[in-house]
Amino acid sequence: MNIETSRSNAVFSPQETSAGLIDILLSSLEALAAAGQADAACRLAGRACATLRNKDPGGWRRFNALLHRLCK
Repeated sequence: MNIETSRSNAVFSPQETSAGLIDILLSSLEALAAAGQADAACRLAGRACATLRNKDPGGWRRFNALLHRLCK
């Protein structure tokens, strides 16, 4: 059994699930920007920031940091 299989059978708390999804989305947005779609990545990251602002300050900070990196 590989690690992906064992993790897919694990039970995660809502916080762990949220953190995992944020990791996936940040990686996806970074890949989108690297593929020449930085504007689209910024728009999506901005939407994530707006969604998380009052619900998940840590997640909001991570998307905000990505926005600042992509705007350079």
